[in-house]
Amino acid sequence: MLQATNIALSYGKRVIFKDVNIKFTHGNCYGLIGANGAGKSTFLRILAGLKEPDKGEVSIDPKERIAVLQQDQFAYDEETVLDTVIRGHKRLYDVKLERETLYAKGELTEEEGMRCGDLEVEFGEMNGYEAESDAYVLLSGLGISEEMGSLRMKELDGGDKVRVLLAQALFGNPDILLLDEPTNNLDVKSIAWLEEFLIRFANTVIIVSHDRHFLNQVCTHMADIDYGQIRVYVGNYDFWYQASQLALQQKQQENKKATAKVAELKEFIRRFSSNASKAKQATSRKKLLDKITIEEMPVSSRKYPWIAFKPERPCGNVILEVDGLSKTIDGVEVLKDLTFSVTKGEKIAFVGTYGLAKTTLFQILTGEMEADAGTFRWGQTITTSYFPKENSGFFNTNLSLLEWFGQFIPPTESESYSRGFLGRMLFSGDEVTKKTQVLSGGEKVRCLLARMMLSGANVLILDEPTNHLDLESITSLNNGLIAFPEVILFASHDHECVATVANRIIEIGHTGVIDKMINYNDYLEDETLAAQREAIYRKEKGRR
Repeated sequence: MLQATNIALSYGKRVIFKDVNIKFTHGNCYGLIGANGAGKSTFLRILAGLKEPDKGEVSIDPKERIAVLQQDQFAYDEETVLDTVIRGHKRLYDVKLERETLYAKGELTEEEGMRCGDLEVEFGEMNGYEAESDAYVLLSGLGISEEMGSLRMKELDGGDKVRVLLAQALFGNPDILLLDEPTNNLDVKSIAWLEEFLIRFANTVIIVSHDRHFLNQVCTHMADIDYGQIRVYVGNYDFWYQASQLALQQKQQENKKATAKVAELKEFIRRFSSNASKAKQATSRKKLLDKITIEEMPVSSRKYPWIAFKPERPCGNVILEVDGLSKTIDGVEVLKDLTFSVTKGEKIAFVGTYGLAKTTLFQILTGEMEADAGTFRWGQTITTSYFPKENSGFFNTNLSLLEWFGQFIPPTESESYSRGFLGRMLFSGDEVTKKTQVLSGGEKVRCLLARMMLSGANVLILDEPTNHLDLESITSLNNGLIAFPEVILFASHDHECVATVANRIIEIGHTGVIDKMINYNDYLEDETLAAQREAIYRKEKGRR
């Protein structure tokens, strides 16, 4: 069991945690959730012993082992992939090294021979003889081939490094597993494998993730960080959301009733306190008034932006026709003879492991890049608004947020309009005066979404819009896209967003395209399509 007792942490006047007490029990998987800046990753570091709180302590059974998903991609650059995974079990790795060092000597002293015997026993008790095969099973599930096991970590790209570090955390059946955003850089197949692994995992897991579908699949409990406290709910993310919203509504309703009752009692006392015949009743009501308490509602750190896209006109019958688009970048064929058309009401999710293909397609359709071959044609009624994955160039200015946003509002509107609009996107007070260059990733995304909302476009093109957003902003964006009545072309790693928004799936790979009018969950579960995807995946894996 892992237990945190009276944990407190502040940065200056800002209180992160205040007397937090929580137990994480064996066999459960906890999703640690909260708004950006609420302290999720910080709390994981406290649990792992990597950060000291201002007050309180973390206790764990001394026989239990904690494994943590490492965030430093360069920490093991000189190690092989295989050794990096086995390092996840430090004691096993140390025994393995000492054992290999002794055997490399050839002739051993009597003392060294005795030591080898002790090491062999300990090595066997830790399943050391299966260590390499176990490591390769983990790597394979995460899309890393056995041939890559002998490579140095510095030879891998960033995405593969993250997969190896995840395998390291999972290695050796740790008693407590701490995972901070484990699905980042994973494709659909690897995420599905990880979900199955964690569902079968018999020990304690604590996860920070912005992937609602992933939390729903693997979590037995949600640990919600808010109001400087952590409250545990039994159930997955959807259950937490419903339960927390219901609890908030009930508290608000109770306060509303109490406020009305107080007003009623005060009015009676005012009217009849000087009336002799009503004096007893007035006194009785004064006593009753003293017993009523209206609880002050604490200020939540969790806030939902207002996101709604309203087209100025509906789409006509002709929306988009794409014929034979091809594009090669740096000698790599990114798109090959891509052909499709878009009709009214379609919300198309472009999926697949090859992110550059989706980004390239969107850049061609929006005029940011030219195709090598093929054509595309937008209908005459169509106006588009584009959210690019790489968007830092929009903010390399010396403008304040208010000045930046003022470039896009109607000329008839005033500064107060901009302030009101930005306020609904969670930029309030003096926040609108800060420079765009210092905005966080999530703040930049909210700015670009606000810009899109002003466009009045009837076709939205979005390339990974959920990146950098917290769960609250993702939920608001998800709802805004569901409510949008016209056409959407988008790519997203958020399973829930794709599953609830898209009514058509186009999977683009190096070696093939699958195009189906189907929702995402049915697409993933269709056995015939799964075989096609596997064939494409294997060809792409061979091209790495």
